[in-house]
Amino acid sequence: MRTPKTDPTKAAILTALCAIMVFIPWTILPLRTQPWALEIPAAGIIIACYAIFMIFSGIFTLVCYTKYQVQNTLMKICVVINLIYAIFGVVALGMMAATAA
Repeated sequence: MRTPKTDPTKAAILTALCAIMVFIPWTILPLRTQPWALEIPAAGIIIACYAIFMIFSGIFTLVCYTKYQVQNTLMKICVVINLIYAIFGVVALGMMAATAA
């Protein structure tokens, strides 16, 4: 049995959150222009935090799309982009773990 679609207000809020999550990973570019962000401990922490956020964004967007049935056009775009981000986040964390060992 399918769950009923989410009410329009809740769907709009979830769509807005997922759309904002599409742009947040790009904030690493101006952040990495700072000299302190290029040093070894800070760089690893920044990249790990962004990777974890990208993985969370992908999972959150997928849950909103499937479980809460927020299936408008913007949400479909957000699902694709955030899942690609999540894959790259897993790869980044995997590469960090492989080089740390």
